[in-house]
Amino acid sequence: MHQAKVTLDPAFTVAPVRRRTFGTFVEHLGRCVYTGIYEPDHPTADDDGFRGDVLGLTRELGVSTVRYPGGNFVSGYRWEDGIGPVERRPRRLDLAWHSTETNEVGVDEFVRWCRKAGVEPMMAVNLGTRGIAEALDLLEYCNHPSGTTLSDLRVANGSKEPHGIRMWCLGNEMDGPWQTGHKTPREYGRLAAETARALRMVDPKLELVACGSSSSSMPTFGTWEAEVLAETYDLVDYISCHAYYEEKDGDLGSFLACSTDMEYFISSVVATADHVGARLKSRKKIDISFDEWNVWYLSRFHDTGTPEDWPVAPPLLEDHYHLADAVAFGGLLITLLRNSDRVSAASLAQLVNVIAPIMTEPGGRAWRQTTFHPFAQASRFATGDVLRVEPDSPAYETKAYGEVPLLHAVATHDAEGTTLFAVNRSTGGPLSLEIDARALGGVRVVEATTLTDADVYARNTADDPTRIAPRPNPDVEAGPLRVLLPPVSWNVIRLA
Repeated sequence: MHQAKVTLDPAFTVAPVRRRTFGTFVEHLGRCVYTGIYEPDHPTADDDGFRGDVLGLTRELGVSTVRYPGGNFVSGYRWEDGIGPVERRPRRLDLAWHSTETNEVGVDEFVRWCRKAGVEPMMAVNLGTRGIAEALDLLEYCNHPSGTTLSDLRVANGSKEPHGIRMWCLGNEMDGPWQTGHKTPREYGRLAAETARALRMVDPKLELVACGSSSSSMPTFGTWEAEVLAETYDLVDYISCHAYYEEKDGDLGSFLACSTDMEYFISSVVATADHVGARLKSRKKIDISFDEWNVWYLSRFHDTGTPEDWPVAPPLLEDHYHLADAVAFGGLLITLLRNSDRVSAASLAQLVNVIAPIMTEPGGRAWRQTTFHPFAQASRFATGDVLRVEPDSPAYETKAYGEVPLLHAVATHDAEGTTLFAVNRSTGGPLSLEIDARALGGVRVVEATTLTDADVYARNTADDPTRIAPRPNPDVEAGPLRVLLPPVSWNVIRLA
């Protein structure tokens, strides 16, 4: 049996836990909005048409922020289409997802949904087909109290109080040739800088996110960040990262270690940002908003082709996640937490139906996918400070990343106790984990749960929604503290 060890010491911290790490993403894509968060005819729908079952699961998931309305969708979006009387709103072709957008849900409905869900709205502006003037108009509509044409229009549309949106994304994936209005880094950097400067003339306290690379595999990766930040460094607070992972060609070992690539992505962007800052002689530090991340079987999407018609809210990107997906997903969460000193915001893409932890049936049931559980547990139990944890673990060889530790872990600590989040990547057997907690005093394990199954490809379904769920781990020893982690598992160990 493999042996591993971690040492927990509250004297060695990374940063405070960032609540915005537990953000998600709602895009007008597939069934994320329509029959996802919004379905007026659903039995659980409230007076605003929002599904009560999805609202309940969103609260249970522990979501902190929600990025909206895209994604690729935002680069062709006219925000004015989604305000005012619903019956008068135009229907538009959505080029990003080859769909018809009805605009039944727009900014006012989204903010109303956020208030009900108890989450912070995060808004993206269209810098693909639009620009500075439209971004300023949206800001005035959303955040100015009253007394101007656009703020009074918001009041007339039923939102008397300002929406108070603090975090704004300056476009989306502008490095991607698939993006409507794709730009070179120089073109985008100038537009983002001028948009940021104008937005700050309205409200200097806004938090602004410049578009970084949509993948670390992009040919412009690194160069893009350097050129964009050279234009925007003193005007923005964040640079974004986007990354998706999937199991390829049956290579489960590499897939379970995909957080290795995320770690590389983060460290590379931090190094680039700090180099630009040094060159500009600035003491400011740019943080990362990892505002798209998930397990996504992108290869399946590319195999489906483009439909001949323009459907409304078609089923798109509805990946059904299994246990191995959830374990890889948990590893990504651990990596985000381990880098909390620079990753201070993140958005799981997406919330409902579209590569999502929550699935729904139109008119019917909603249930938790396997990936729901690591996110919900991390959001609930990650409190206080992130501890610097350097696991002592045996390694295994992967095709994609070389030698990788079997154990991936992080811990958080506050006055109430300490929580260790750990992934066993081993496909061959359990991992005996010794926890050196002497620096914490006389603590004991008060709860240990594991997410695992004999079948690593087992899924949750509407008919069997609890097949994969956290269950008590009985293999806990008191002295020395030792927990047996099953193969291919996500584990949460709480000490007090």
